[in-house]
Amino acid sequence: MCGGRSDIEMNSRKKIFNSPLTDVPILIHSVVSAPAQRPLRVVFFRTGANNEPVREWLAALPREEKKSIGADILAVQWTWPVGKPLVDSLGNGLWEIRSSLGNRIARIFFIVANEEIILLHGMIKKSRTAPKRELDLARRRQAQFLNSQHRPNEKKTKRTPGK
Repeated sequence: MCGGRSDIEMNSRKKIFNSPLTDVPILIHSVVSAPAQRPLRVVFFRTGANNEPVREWLAALPREEKKSIGADILAVQWTWPVGKPLVDSLGNGLWEIRSSLGNRIARIFFIVANEEIILLHGMIKKSRTAPKRELDLARRRQAQFLNSQHRPNEKKTKRTPGK
């Protein structure tokens, strides 16, 4: 105790952030013993056709559900690594954010690479386990992303025959 205040009170921090996914201020209250680390950057997986499937999926959801999912993503950004009940490992570096939406449950599959959270796939869960088709899609996107990160930048030069 120091001056009538507990150590927890002295190390308590409140931060207000505007979520980039919801444009709604979110209050995060945490007890820390050291300054919070910079948040991990969130990146939406981009297909070869330049689509961002998770961004498109989020855009189609009702506003309140977007806010709830956005708050969960923000919590993962600031507190990574995180465990259950918010985040669960699916093995081989694939993770899921588990968002409760009242009578529905949303799952966002992601990986962490180079201090970034890469959002690969989003879905509304209708059964106890994630369907194999959804997991397979997330794993294919994971492999695509990781393969594109490890490929050296190749300069394509036009070769003249005989030189």
